[in-house]
Amino acid sequence: MAPVKKSKVAPSPYAKKAASKAPVNPLIEKTPKNFGVGQDVQPIKDLSRYVKWPEYVRLQRQRKILNLRLKVPPALNQFTQVLDKNTATQLFKLANKYRPETRIEKKERLTAAAAAQVEKGAKAETKKPFVVKYGINHITALVEAKKASLVVIADDVDPIEVVVWLPALCRKMGIPYVIVKGKARLGTVVHKKTATAIAFTETRAEDKAELASLVSAIQSNYIEKNESARKSWGGGIMGFKSNNKTTKRANAVKNSL
Repeated sequence: MAPVKKSKVAPSPYAKKAASKAPVNPLIEKTPKNFGVGQDVQPIKDLSRYVKWPEYVRLQRQRKILNLRLKVPPALNQFTQVLDKNTATQLFKLANKYRPETRIEKKERLTAAAAAQVEKGAKAETKKPFVVKYGINHITALVEAKKASLVVIADDVDPIEVVVWLPALCRKMGIPYVIVKGKARLGTVVHKKTATAIAFTETRAEDKAELASLVSAIQSNYIEKNESARKSWGGGIMGFKSNNKTTKRANAVKNSL
């Protein structure tokens, strides 16, 4: 029997053509890195997750999480509602015009007054300075006497019990108040590291219209706007894992019925 000749199979018209290799430069050698133990230096990674942060950083992060998770009563929850950025900028621009004098400025003023007294032989009359008032006890007395025009309270006072009652007192006495971000920002106005609150009492004639417009803006954009938020509880916002666990549990109960 004659041997059967095997016929060649026709090549597929859709077959991919072998890609031509790029010419290799013989002068450049490949040096692949080995990142095994004791081998090449590891690439730079973001290790912030593994950093042991200072205690004050850990505490402020834990405090923030707790404020989200736990139910926060309305008296404390009102401190999460702060004045908007534009109105706050106008407020601090006006407050910086009424900064109290520093120790150096006071010394210079008293020295000049003493020198004038020696020259003239009579005591020179000094005008009452227009400045913002600070110190929680002083502000409380001004509010109770209805001498304050506007009270500005910091939102991050610690312990919060120092100022938690102040908004209620201002409402009772009919004095406009506002809560702003940052006790340090209030502190810069009165030459201190921090300040719990400041109060406007008297202003110059040229700034009375500006203060009146600022108070009306605060009344409409802050006090009336946050009236409902002031009476509502805060917190109770759970994390991603807790929400997933609650959803799974609810689905399991639903499927079992």
